[in-house]
Amino acid sequence: MEWFEYPVFVQPHHTDYAGIAWHGTYIAWMEEARVECLRSVGVSFANMVTLGCDLQVVELSLRYHLPLHLGADAVVKVHLDPIRRVRYNWQYEIRQIDPDALCVSGLVTIVPVDRQKGKIMRSVPEALQELNDRLARKFHG
Repeated sequence: MEWFEYPVFVQPHHTDYAGIAWHGTYIAWMEEARVECLRSVGVSFANMVTLGCDLQVVELSLRYHLPLHLGADAVVKVHLDPIRRVRYNWQYEIRQIDPDALCVSGLVTIVPVDRQKGKIMRSVPEALQELNDRLARKFHG
């Protein structure tokens, strides 16, 4: 399975009073990784917004396996499942680098929303189809 990798380092502001990464930090890292993955195929999230399309989270699930501690190096791994109509299911693994250990696994489902109407698009607009094609090549050959 092809993964996009986004390195992170656990900073003091990412942690709780015990020096363990706060649960919300993982979600922020996942979004950063997804935006960088899009940039890696030449798609700017800001450009998507100017086209009148927003990609909104409709489902999020996380499973915490091991904590990440202050000062740890980690990597957020991102994989996009095959796109079904207008649903983008992004799989995640957040792994500590040394030693290699799975800390968090997750799934985020995103759908395109028409910014003017505020409704989920029933079909993929042309501009988004190009994104689909680029992502399919990246993750599924």
